[in-house]
Amino acid sequence: MAEHRTMQRGALLDAARSLLSEGGTEALTFPALAERTGLARSSVYEYFRSRAAVVEELCAVDFPLWAAEVEAVMEQADTAEGKVEAYVRRQLDLVGDRRHRAVVAISASELDAGAREKIRAAHGGLIAMIVEALAELGHDQPRLAAMLLQGVVDAAVRRIELGVAEDPGAIADAAVSMALRGVRG
Repeated sequence: MAEHRTMQRGALLDAARSLLSEGGTEALTFPALAERTGLARSSVYEYFRSRAAVVEELCAVDFPLWAAEVEAVMEQADTAEGKVEAYVRRQLDLVGDRRHRAVVAISASELDAGAREKIRAAHGGLIAMIVEALAELGHDQPRLAAMLLQGVVDAAVRRIELGVAEDPGAIADAAVSMALRGVRG
């Protein structure tokens, strides 16, 4: 029975990822989750008490996987510059990934304090990974630099998500250039 519940929970999370990546947080509703999974709406409430609870679980499951992918690419780089470039590029490579899109939709949304705190902690973990490389590059405030760098990455993510103007590769190149050389380009 427990295995069945785990499968149902996984199906609900997968449906939530799809809904988020298709229509943002407005699309994540219990009726939509019930419809996607073929469960009764009352059954959805047996797994999650609220939308925020769904979001919290998605963060708990998806963010560490995502951060691990970024970290793995950074570890392959030999230099601090290489680590910064890997940090930026890998996050931007993941934009098409549904988990990433769900996380982006979640980050942009109005959530309860508990869910917001989990997201902040996860983002903090991502930022902590780059602080050391920025200190190596000689930043006297590497944590501040890391937060600003993540702001550049988040802006590049939104630009890619819009899917309008530039090629994603050009956006990634510009973000890396800004990360390594500042606004001089």
